[in-house]
Amino acid sequence: MKKRLVIFALLVAMFTPSAVADEGMWIPVLIGKYNIQLMQENGFRLTAEDIYSINKASMKDAVVLFGGGCTGEFISDKGLIITNHHCGYGSIQNHSTLEHDYLADGFWASSNAEELSNPGLTVTILKYMEDVTDRVLAGVTDDMDKEKRDAIVNANITAINNEAVKGTHYLSAVRPFFMGNQYFLIVNEVFRDVRLVGAPPSAIGKFGGDTDNWVWPRHTGDFSLFRVYADSENKPAAYSAENVPYKPAYHFPVSLAGVSEGDFTMVFGYPGRTQEYAPSQHIRMLKDVIYPKQVEIRGKKISIMEQEMATDPLIRLKYSGKSFGLANGWKKWIGEIQSLDNMDGVKRKEAFEKEFMTWVAADPSRMQKYGSLFEQYDEIYDSYAKYYLVSIYTSEVFGSAGAEPASLAGAFSRAVELAAKQSPDLGKELERLQGYADGFFRNYDQDVSKKLFVAVMELYGKNVETEWQAPAYRELAASCKGNFGAVVDKLFARSVFTDEERVKTLLASFDAKKIQRDPFYILAVSAAELIESRVRPEMVSADARLTELNKLYMAAQMEQGKDKVFYPDANSTLRLAYGKVMGYDSRDAVYHKHYTTLTGVMEKDNPAIYDYDVPDRLRELYEKKDFGRYAINGDVPVCFIANNHTTGGNSGSPVLNAEGHLIGVNFDRAWEGVASDIMYNPAQSRNISLDIRYVLFIVDKFAGAGYLIDEMTLVGEPQHTP
Repeated sequence: MKKRLVIFALLVAMFTPSAVADEGMWIPVLIGKYNIQLMQENGFRLTAEDIYSINKASMKDAVVLFGGGCTGEFISDKGLIITNHHCGYGSIQNHSTLEHDYLADGFWASSNAEELSNPGLTVTILKYMEDVTDRVLAGVTDDMDKEKRDAIVNANITAINNEAVKGTHYLSAVRPFFMGNQYFLIVNEVFRDVRLVGAPPSAIGKFGGDTDNWVWPRHTGDFSLFRVYADSENKPAAYSAENVPYKPAYHFPVSLAGVSEGDFTMVFGYPGRTQEYAPSQHIRMLKDVIYPKQVEIRGKKISIMEQEMATDPLIRLKYSGKSFGLANGWKKWIGEIQSLDNMDGVKRKEAFEKEFMTWVAADPSRMQKYGSLFEQYDEIYDSYAKYYLVSIYTSEVFGSAGAEPASLAGAFSRAVELAAKQSPDLGKELERLQGYADGFFRNYDQDVSKKLFVAVMELYGKNVETEWQAPAYRELAASCKGNFGAVVDKLFARSVFTDEERVKTLLASFDAKKIQRDPFYILAVSAAELIESRVRPEMVSADARLTELNKLYMAAQMEQGKDKVFYPDANSTLRLAYGKVMGYDSRDAVYHKHYTTLTGVMEKDNPAIYDYDVPDRLRELYEKKDFGRYAINGDVPVCFIANNHTTGGNSGSPVLNAEGHLIGVNFDRAWEGVASDIMYNPAQSRNISLDIRYVLFIVDKFAGAGYLIDEMTLVGEPQHTP
């Protein structure tokens, strides 16, 4: 223990904003230039060309952006994709009914014909990326004003995009990296026929629920299977019975060999957003102002939902997705606050900034260029924190998981405008609203919604200053003297937007004036107008200033650390992180080893607690020790941890070994290092992955869907001991 504490102290002392050991989310096209030698020294046995190539099939061709915020990967030459259960959760929920509850019972298609279509779900494959910084900034000069500069940059980006996709079915985007100091062209192929193939029951795929979320050790079988379909030419197409399984350029071999502590490992995926280079003012705002208020209101909403879900299976079906979505951020923010406090995160940033300013002051030209950076940050964040809080809190209150009828009513504002103009587009908008309303009421219960309404109205009055409250809210609060419980029944009875049949009638015979008199529409519009007229202009102005300031600060950090290799903050583009399988010290006298097993699942088994009620079939397999070829030392491996640098969006990412074989599926991070979005903690930042052998065991032995394994490319034999 003493040795580990000494190592931890050294790592903390070594902190800089540039990459430390195993930190980093690296751009795949640059792996050969900056990272491959270090990767090979740490055990990687392939080349940069095996990872990213435009001349031959490579690993990048097997990694997909799943939906809008997760990662998935091809594991067969028939378009089969694996991602997390929580990434596929919405699709699984949409197909579930009380008669066919795929969340509770799982789902396994025994043939292509039984696979379920998912309208709106997409899979995106990177074709190539290219540094276009010089082309984006062509014609830009340092003395140019911002408006002129932006006009030139935007025109250049438009031209680059048009050229990139001309004559193709591809989509492209030019994305800024390093706070706008570098630009890359991203060219993608997007598939829109994605079908559900298989998913374990939530008692496996979500085992441990919110209690275990963001925590190690984990015992969650967090996976689901989908298939991508294409037309007869293997190109993207809208859903059609004539489509055929897509043939990817590359799919990952699936390893039976397992992992041992110290093994090389890498994660390839689409991390969403990090803020590693942000100033101390930004971290202090999040930790001390924003996160505490979000934690409070989400905690209240989650508590109401969980209490109601425990009483009725139908309510659980309707609100489980909402609850999970809320809880994921809620618990993460709690962890980030604690982790930043434990690391003295703000003080460490301030210490770096003091050192940085010493470097700036040593040169008059640097002083002229960078000398006022932190004074400007102080000035902006002094007001920005207030506007940011009003904006996010208003969204929490009037969004879909708060005052639910207000969120539905707000969606009708465009239809009201079109009706006033007698626009011919009204019919199309009403069709859109019908689909939106169908989805809304599929996951809505009036009694639950009333409880949520009362709770968020009370918190809104408590946590938002009166001058920043929606005027309609202030009027309602005054009329009921803050006792929203006394008026909730009356409001719900008066409103169109609290009842599915009323909404259907409204859409069939549209009455804009009736909508404008609706109490929830009045609340929604009032809140929206407050944000649009008073808050958003201030935030847009501050964001513009911060964008320029962050770009300058990032350039300065890279100038100061010119001998170091920097990685850009995550921005939902394809990245690679690498490290090693390893445990960690959680706290005094508590060391976490690097893997968990099926025995741990059974130790948590408790039929009285929904999140720990192990399925009978899994108990039976465990009692009989019927593990097939997926066991090691008489047990089935379930999860493992490594020090790969990951964040949201990496959910579902392939976890690969030194040979590029799939050994796991990334799904979470350990609690102690959850602040790695802001500050990577090398001693405790650990990504949590589902061992691929547990996936194979569940598919084969639990579900009896071995035909899915037959289409995979299995490699290796069990040879590692944990």
